Amino acid sequence: MADSLFDAIWRDHAVAELDDGRTLLYIDRHLVNELTSPVAFRHLAAAGRTVRRPQHTTAMLDHIVATEPGRDEATFRPAERFVQTLRRNATAAGIRLFDLDDARQGIVHVVGAESALVLPGMTAVCGDSHTCTLGALGALAFGIGTTEMEHVLATQTLALERPETLFVRIDGALAPAVFAKDIALALCARLGTAGGAGRALEYFGDAVTALPIEARLTLCNMAIETGARYALIAPDEATFRFLAGREFAPAGARWDAARCAWRSLENCPRRCDLSLDMSALAPQISWGTTPAQSGAIDAQVPAAPETGEEHAQARGHERALSYMGLRAGEPLLGTPVDVVFIGSCTNSRLTDLRVAAALVRDRRVAPGVRALVVPGSVAVQRAAEAEGIDEVFRAAGFEWREPGCSMCIAVNGDVVPAGARCVATSNRNFEGRQGRGARTHLASPATAAACALAGVIADPREF
Repeated sequence: MADSLFDAIWRDHAVAELDDGRTLLYIDRHLVNELTSPVAFRHLAAAGRTVRRPQHTTAMLDHIVATEPGRDEATFRPAERFVQTLRRNATAAGIRLFDLDDARQGIVHVVGAESALVLPGMTAVCGDSHTCTLGALGALAFGIGTTEMEHVLATQTLALERPETLFVRIDGALAPAVFAKDIALALCARLGTAGGAGRALEYFGDAVTALPIEARLTLCNMAIETGARYALIAPDEATFRFLAGREFAPAGARWDAARCAWRSLENCPRRCDLSLDMSALAPQISWGTTPAQSGAIDAQVPAAPETGEEHAQARGHERALSYMGLRAGEPLLGTPVDVVFIGSCTNSRLTDLRVAAALVRDRRVAPGVRALVVPGSVAVQRAAEAEGIDEVFRAAGFEWREPGCSMCIAVNGDVVPAGARCVATSNRNFEGRQGRGARTHLASPATAAACALAGVIADPREF
């Protein structure tokens, strides 16, 4: 077979084939944040090295910063040192920084797309596993560790083992109240937490083509939850319309040339390793402590399998139910909810907020439920406020907060109390992910909004 999309990008960025079987790849874009980058910069300085190509690196504040209205670097005191360290490192290296007072500040995977820092055919890395989000633009984008960050800063390259590609065809028109997040959760349930391990997921099919770019970003965001490091969707006319005119997109003759080059990636050959029909898909929600432990919102909590390969995982299944305070055979619908969080790099874009706002308009959050909305970037925040979306949420009883990772990672002061049950639009529901003892159900913005209004796990189709 001729080059697939993944193969084409890998080939075009291969600097050398190494003796140990790895490929040395050139990295076009390096995105860094305040939480994961300090050690890499410190080791780089200790080795007497400098940042090789600072113009290709962009620094952002998102993970540990507070999201309270009017926040600054000291609002969440543990964040102050991280913020100041990133400022110093960026200034010393000549790296572009989107600071807290910058109109481009926001979650790195949201800003990377909306500013067109990452473009089709590029390689892009960040010290965050959900960098695969940006593969929705037709890029080879992936998360890296501290040692790899240091290597990219020093050389603008990375030595990598080439993964195999898993081609996933997704077809079918989505039913009302079903969104990209539901596809992602269903795919996690199908592949499990390791079904994508050692692979790059390449999505295609009618259902994928029909998704707007922001929804494609949601789909690619959760590929890492199957164990895959990479996820890609071939660029098409929708991609080009999304990128046109954005700050770091090429302009004029350079845009015409770039678009011509990108079109060569649109129809790269592919096979079909896994085919899914989403036409009958119901809204999904997680019941356990991994995204793979998800199912239809109107289904019963599943019992641990007694036979087959999954039987070996029965102990983990029972542990998940115990942690979540659920019992097999009972419905999830009607389970009381304490907190609802709409945000994260998975579902904090303008289209996500529009969906949730349309559902809560002229309604009220149920008594006793804390509900908050955290836009993914200043650009999203301002666009939503221009449309009056913030007022819709406030009138319904939601908190409207400043851009950042917030409750998705819970290292910034936004925490779910121990034992409390949260419906979140984020991407992970591991034990303690949103706070020690917190119980997290992953869902779409529509489902999360429905739960906030009902005060229990609720089906958005009823609204």
